[in-house]
Amino acid sequence: MKKERALIQPSNLHKMTQKIKPKTTQTSPDGACVGVTIQPGQHPITNDMIDKDALFVLKTLQKAGYCGYLVGGGVRDLYLGKTPKDFDISTDARPGQLRKLFPRSNTIGRRFRLVQVFFRGGNIIEVSTLRSFSEYDIDGPEAVLAPNNTFGTLHEDARRRDLTINSLFYEIQNQTIIDYVKGSEDLNSSIIRIVGDPEKRLTRDPVRMLRAIRHAARNNFIIEDLSWSAICKNAPKLTLCPPSRLRDELIKDLYSEASAPWFTLALDSGLFYALFPVYKNMLNPETEAGQKQRELLKNLFSTIDNLNALCKTNQIHRQKDFFLFALLLTPVVEETLQLYTIFRKGAALFHLGKQIRRNLDQGIGIQLNLRKSLRQEVVSLLINLAQLIHHRQQDDWPKWLKKKSYFKRTELFYQCYLAATTNTPIELSHISNKLPLPPATEPSTSSPQTTEPFQHTPVILKNHKGGIFGFKR
Repeated sequence: MKKERALIQPSNLHKMTQKIKPKTTQTSPDGACVGVTIQPGQHPITNDMIDKDALFVLKTLQKAGYCGYLVGGGVRDLYLGKTPKDFDISTDARPGQLRKLFPRSNTIGRRFRLVQVFFRGGNIIEVSTLRSFSEYDIDGPEAVLAPNNTFGTLHEDARRRDLTINSLFYEIQNQTIIDYVKGSEDLNSSIIRIVGDPEKRLTRDPVRMLRAIRHAARNNFIIEDLSWSAICKNAPKLTLCPPSRLRDELIKDLYSEASAPWFTLALDSGLFYALFPVYKNMLNPETEAGQKQRELLKNLFSTIDNLNALCKTNQIHRQKDFFLFALLLTPVVEETLQLYTIFRKGAALFHLGKQIRRNLDQGIGIQLNLRKSLRQEVVSLLINLAQLIHHRQQDDWPKWLKKKSYFKRTELFYQCYLAATTNTPIELSHISNKLPLPPATEPSTSSPQTTEPFQHTPVILKNHKGGIFGFKR
């Protein structure tokens, strides 16, 4: 296992910060937690790298007398020279106080309340109140997803986050990074480390295991030994989490363009079997058949990454999640039903489709809480792929097959299957739904507008002769 993990080498994206030596330290009020403050020039982040709407929220909090920090993935990605997907903010202001500061906002969340601030163009900035490192995470009962959401301080919030690299705080006034868990050192060393005692933290929330291998795969990082051992030991506990939560986490990785290295880590740790128990008896590395199935699955994940990259590069809508799930299930239906090696038609193919649907309903459909409509789409793709495989004639399809409503999508599915099984490249012409290019705009000559939360323009036109909403008065 260690030999396989050694193939994942540290990233070189952050060499410029490898010699950072923080100059100041911070101690929590109880003296239990000591942090460091990394000064400007000793880290790569500056205010002009932050999204303008997030910067507006931070400045508004500052003017109102509250503390505000850029946190989590936003700090991590900026530190590594990447463009963050989200700019999340933490503050000492409570949700009610945030709603008063930002009228164009909404409160979400059950276990812990977050405030979403809405801006023009659909941009949403999530703002959370600093959380405490509850007694449930220290000496509490061995419970999964314990109710440990209470307001806290900066150092408590840092200690309760999942990974050290996600526990950094950036404040805009002095442009400093505050680090209570040595996350900056782990970023410099390309290491994934679970905050606190890995055994206890993974028992509290097993989904943290998925987040650990996700960031290792995306950033080409090494998982620290104690964290890796705890993940391998606690992998079966992943099934204790709500199926819908596991599905949502899995979908993030399928669209990450790093699902192939993710698969390697998920397989080595045992997490893959918790997500796809249908593969438990098919991937034995000690048998030749098991090795072939492992290689095929790795190729399928690589194909998914290539497909997502192709769609992104050419501004094409990415494929639906059922398309990706179906692709990952092709080895199963072939292994159990010989769907693609034995030709069937008519009633035999119909009954085979019903059997696949029953297997989905009793297995992965429940384990990942897949919608019924999505399950049927998966079955249709798997069955129609068999049609295309068995009707391929001299590099052309039968005319009756081309007229089928499912032909276009299944042809792309067929191309992806070929890419994984025969190393054939995916042709761009088979991918439809091209996104419209943004219209060219002339440089604005008007004075720049101040960034502020989006406000709706009233629809009612009181002075219009047509009355309200076009009706007569």
